[in-house]
Amino acid sequence: MVIFRLVFGLLLLAALLCFALYIGTQQRVWLQRGLVVVKWTVLAGLGFFAVIALERLAPLL
Repeated sequence: MVIFRLVFGLLLLAALLCFALYIGTQQRVWLQRGLVVVKWTVLAGLGFFAVIALERLAPLL
């Protein structure tokens, strides 16, 4: 649980840094990198919630 939270937090921090660099430099490469990191953050969050849902469903089966 702690590892998932740490990974999720670090991905969000990386996305914020990429967007801040885009604002500071106006180079589109930082915007594209930020969007890629946000995409992976969303996928990591969905995976995290899927694991939690499966853990809660396991005793019912």
